[in-house]
Amino acid sequence: MSHNDRIRQFVLSTFYVVDAAALSDEQSLLDQGIIDSTGVLEVIGFIESEYGIQVLDEEMVPENLDSISRIAAYVDRKKTGA
Repeated sequence: MSHNDRIRQFVLSTFYVVDAAALSDEQSLLDQGIIDSTGVLEVIGFIESEYGIQVLDEEMVPENLDSISRIAAYVDRKKTGA
């Protein structure tokens, strides 16, 4: 299962998504109202437990955590040490 698929599964099972089929990997989870600041903390907890990486305070930004594809790219960067 790809990072995108695992993250999508987590998002859909944890947060209220009106139309799961219409949610693209690039859509902003914050702008769509799917996650809020508390939801971001849940996403961080998922990343840390699922992938065994530590999300640093300075990495808690929309560029890393605002969409399924951004979260997957962030995980890839952290896992490869880039």
